[in-house]
Amino acid sequence: MKPDALLINTARGGIVDEQALADALRKGIIGAAAVDVLTVEPPRDGSPLLDPSIPNLIVTPHIAWASREARQRLVCEVAENIQAFAEGGHRNRVA
Repeated sequence: MKPDALLINTARGGIVDEQALADALRKGIIGAAAVDVLTVEPPRDGSPLLDPSIPNLIVTPHIAWASREARQRLVCEVAENIQAFAEGGHRNRVA
């Protein structure tokens, strides 16, 4: 990657080599990184990306699904699925 590149991982932990990323940030090989997923969650002591001395790194919790709106949507979808099942219908089925 270019030295001014920004790596963002909001997908899955483990798709980025965390030690290599930490090393690249310390050496200035990559400009910055932001992640909200780690290889091991909840993170353990010794996680390479939890060292506060790493420059240009933001680590945030992976909780986008937990907003009030997202949880309400989930409850509504489950209720509609149950109702459809009780009425003999089908919802959200993949054949």
